[in-house]
Amino acid sequence: MRLDHLSYAAGPDGLIASAERLGAAVGREFVDGGIHPRFGTRNMILPLADATYIEVVEALDHPASDKAPFGQAVKARSALGGGWLGWVVAVPDIAPLEARLGRSAVAGHRHRPDGTELSWKQIGVNGLIADPQLPFFVQWESADDLHPSSGADAAYSLAGIEIAGDPLRVSEWLGESVEAPLEDVKVEWVAPHGTPGILAAQLQTPDGLVRI
Repeated sequence: MRLDHLSYAAGPDGLIASAERLGAAVGREFVDGGIHPRFGTRNMILPLADATYIEVVEALDHPASDKAPFGQAVKARSALGGGWLGWVVAVPDIAPLEARLGRSAVAGHRHRPDGTELSWKQIGVNGLIADPQLPFFVQWESADDLHPSSGADAAYSLAGIEIAGDPLRVSEWLGESVEAPLEDVKVEWVAPHGTPGILAAQLQTPDGLVRI
C-alpha cells in the first residue's frame, strides 16, 4: 500500500487553464493524460519522483460523468469552484479491499495521446464522496513503465500534504495505520472546520518548496 497520486478538480476556467496555473506555480508543465471513457472524465498529469503524480481532472459533457461515482465526484468539486478532490492509494491486490468494503472494484482505462492504453481497477470513490478525507484505491494492471509517473524529473517530488481530517478515521478506512501509505510524505493533519479533505500539497522543486 503506497501513495499513488493526488487528484485536483478543474475550476471554472477548465482543465487546460487549471493545469497551466498549477504548472506555473510549480515550474513544470502538465502533460495530456487522455480520456477516461468509463468515468466521463479526462485529465492532465504532472509526473513526480517516487512513482507518484498529480492529476488535474475535468468532467466531460457525457452521460458517463453523471453515472460513474468518479465522474460525479469531479463534477461536484468543479461546481464548487474546483480544487483538491482527493488522494489515491495503490495496492498490489485489490481483492482484500473488495471483501472488506463488500463490493467489486470498477475497471478503468484511458488512452494516452500516443494511443497507449493504461488500465487499472479502483474502489472506494463513494467513500471519498461521503468523506473527502478518505482516499480511494487503485490496482494498476498496466506495466510499471506505463505508470503516469514515468518520465518524471527526480528534482520534482511530493514533499507533503495538508489534510483536514482525523488520522484515526483514515486508518480505520485503510484497514491499517495511515502511516503505511504515507511513510515517505509529510502529512499535516488539521482539525476540519467545514468539509474535510486535502487543503494543499507541498512539492519539492529545484527552486525550493512550493505549496499549491
